[in-house]
Amino acid sequence: MDKLQQYFQILLRETALDFKRYMHTNINWNNRMIGLTGPRGVGKTTLILQHIKQELNVRDALYASAEDFYFADHTLLDLADSFSKMGGKFLFIDEIHKYKDWSRELKLIYDYHPSLKIIFTGSSILDINKGASDLSRRAVMYHMQGLSFSGVS
Repeated sequence: MDKLQQYFQILLRETALDFKRYMHTNINWNNRMIGLTGPRGVGKTTLILQHIKQELNVRDALYASAEDFYFADHTLLDLADSFSKMGGKFLFIDEIHKYKDWSRELKLIYDYHPSLKIIFTGSSILDINKGASDLSRRAVMYHMQGLSFSGVS
């Protein structure tokens, strides 16, 4: 988990604050589980990193990409257990659709760690919608739109 935290710190340092993603004010960040979907490259990762950097005590938060090699030997539940034992409060999991059985594990994290807030992102709409239906009583879902070129000549 140390490597995940190091990577998280690097990403935070590199995250610009000179602009804000439009969805930031539309999200109720007080919800216990938030899902954020949208096409690749729309700014989901930037949005959550900006939120952490501007709104949270960084020691209470952890960002991890579900694509990270950490998950070759560990589960999402392992991460949540360790993070929660360290006093963590906000767990951000990016590209969740890359992780097998993600919705089942998120349900367990939600049930086993009631003091932990979970925010996840995904760009594979089919996979996210299928998993989100399993989480319908737990997760509040938000969708970020891609770029529109309507009206451009």
